[in-house]
Amino acid sequence: MPRAPAGEGRGSPPAHGLPEALGRTLRRAVPARQIAENLAYINWVVLVGLGLGTFAAVVVARERSEAPRGFLAFTALCAAAFAALAWLSDGALPTAATITPEAAATSAAARHVVPDPAIDTLRAAGLAALAVSAVIWAIVVRRGRPRPTLPAFAGLAGGAVALGAGAYGWGGGIVNGLPLLVQLGALCAATGGVFASMILGHWYLVTPKLGEQPLVLLSRLLLWVLGLQVVLFVVWQATGAGAGISPFGALVGPWALFVWLRLIVGLVFPLIVSWAALQTAKTRSMESATGLQYINVGSIAAGTILAAGLYFGAGLLT
Repeated sequence: MPRAPAGEGRGSPPAHGLPEALGRTLRRAVPARQIAENLAYINWVVLVGLGLGTFAAVVVARERSEAPRGFLAFTALCAAAFAALAWLSDGALPTAATITPEAAATSAAARHVVPDPAIDTLRAAGLAALAVSAVIWAIVVRRGRPRPTLPAFAGLAGGAVALGAGAYGWGGGIVNGLPLLVQLGALCAATGGVFASMILGHWYLVTPKLGEQPLVLLSRLLLWVLGLQVVLFVVWQATGAGAGISPFGALVGPWALFVWLRLIVGLVFPLIVSWAALQTAKTRSMESATGLQYINVGSIAAGTILAAGLYFGAGLLT
């Protein structure tokens, strides 16, 4: 086997006459591969976002509007199902979350998260509490009993514990875990909020006399959450949070394509659609509002996947 010429090695132009353009293409494929290697964690973020975010949305709708009991109970059961799936996926996570971005050339230093059985147990217990509490809450609401304050608090607290444990363990401590906790909380609010809004839109198709206030409430809250995510995106990029890179360095680095997709597809586009959905809901154009929320479900879910992939693949907060 002939040895490679001196100076040719990792990061050098490909040997055997392979075109340099193809070499650059292969190197650009590395971010996509690193995201794929962390699909288990991305799946966890999406499922927890649907479970906790959806349950939080129906609790708010119950407290601040005259949302129909059928919608509240059904959507809470959906939240419980998502939380149960998240609990199952949590048990199947690898024993350690290893975030291994490339060296300074790829805008982040490699770091490893050491597994902690106590943190893993706390995370799983929080998800179990969320699933069980959501089921109890749905039953109480469907029967028309007084406001189910205790199961609502228990479910939201369980979800918060799961997020906190995940952020602490995967962020590598309190200092790095706090920004990740903020990021996960915002992702949950957006992912679950748009799912609950889309389900509520269907209720208007079978209950035409239902007042517009519940859908207006959820649509307005979703718009605020997306606005907050845009602000956080700017803050994360301006400070280089998570990966410890130069300000706005992620916008031009090897992960730039995914960062821009996160901004355009996962934040700006759904922000515009959410504004349109809110206006149509105010004028009782419920079919249009529901259709717009359908579009938002796809774009916000894509944005959540991109945000989780960028963090677990490169340590980038977006």
